[in-house]
Amino acid sequence: MALPITLSMLVQTLYLMVDLYFVSALGSTALAGVNAASNLMLLVVALSQMLSVGAVALIARAVGARDQPQANLIFNQSALIALLLTLLTLASGYWVAEHYMASLAADAASQAQGLVYLHWYLPGLALMFISTAMGAALRATGIVKPTMVVQMLTVLVNIILTPVMTAGWLTGHPMGVKGAALSSSLAVLSGVLMLGWYFLRLEHTVKLDKAMLKPHWASWRRLLAIGMPSGCEFLVMFTSTALVYWLIKDFGAQAQAAYGVGSRLMQLFFMPAMAVSFALPAIVGQNLGAGLGDRVRKALQSTLLIEGVLMLVAMLLCRWHPDLLARHFTEDPAVLAFAVQFLSILSMVFVASGITFTCSSFFQGMGNTLPALASSLLRLLVFAGGALLLAARPGFSLDHLWYWSIATVAMQAVLSLALAYRQLRRQWPAAAPATA
Repeated sequence: MALPITLSMLVQTLYLMVDLYFVSALGSTALAGVNAASNLMLLVVALSQMLSVGAVALIARAVGARDQPQANLIFNQSALIALLLTLLTLASGYWVAEHYMASLAADAASQAQGLVYLHWYLPGLALMFISTAMGAALRATGIVKPTMVVQMLTVLVNIILTPVMTAGWLTGHPMGVKGAALSSSLAVLSGVLMLGWYFLRLEHTVKLDKAMLKPHWASWRRLLAIGMPSGCEFLVMFTSTALVYWLIKDFGAQAQAAYGVGSRLMQLFFMPAMAVSFALPAIVGQNLGAGLGDRVRKALQSTLLIEGVLMLVAMLLCRWHPDLLARHFTEDPAVLAFAVQFLSILSMVFVASGITFTCSSFFQGMGNTLPALASSLLRLLVFAGGALLLAARPGFSLDHLWYWSIATVAMQAVLSLALAYRQLRRQWPAAAPATA
């Protein structure tokens, strides 16, 4: 399951990478504005994660128990919620966009560029809820290849449209950051249409049913009870990232641009490990539904081992000539220096992040996402408190912030691992060997 998920996640990251490559040619001001605007994507991911995690856990459990009607009901309710969230995102996004950019941008020019990008990228962000609902249903049933194929096609659409719209290839009419945002929105729309066609024509385990597209409040409560804590984890990530943008804006647009470049490169290195952890909830959920506790335990242990190896390799690759990685996206000496410092230091957090990914996915599959949320909230509180104290001290520099981030992520990893094994001990004190 992890291999096609890796490709799917790589495709998602390429959306931003392609935009970043062409926007970087517009200068550090445009780059800083787009990076600050792109952080709003984490807020959308928080809401979509709330939906996705609940759907995967409940559909996988129903599939494991061979309860097809229940799986179908949960899918249709998640599709209904996705449609409502799409409309809500469009309505609220345009309302708060200006205030959001004003609070994070380093200067007026970055704010203006970020606002243009955000206005044209919001439709694509809103449509992500619909694709998330369909992708979650497929992942819960163990089917990941259709989503991978669709996302590969959408990134091809994005790769074709971005240079045409952003840089004016073929047309001679460059649109700048507006073109980068619009090309991504059109690519997301194409993916939604392709996944919709797949569900209408080829999917049989779960399918859209008009009779089930009315609010079923008991299902909503179950979905939100599982998904909301996990969604709040991403809300914590959004808050943490926004705090960093706010703390470093006094260092100028170059520092914000470098932070955005470094963060995107780290996402790229995280992809294989995150894909392995994203496969875990469906495996845990199905074996939980079948009552096979020993398989749940082995799935957690195997995933932790794979994650550790992948993240160690990623750390070594990232620390090996980080300047060569960052140079693909900027030639500005100041931006490059900030980005190299960021990658050199923050890559040391990779293994701890892998443990956190795994434990969070384990709790999703178990249908108990509160422990993962608790560890994320604790990390945010400790990080925010320490970061604000560091920023208030004379001689504050960015490396102080990056080392403090490493310490707090390590703390979160240890706590998450302890909570995961506590859950296993409480649910299966002595798990019986799995049967065929």
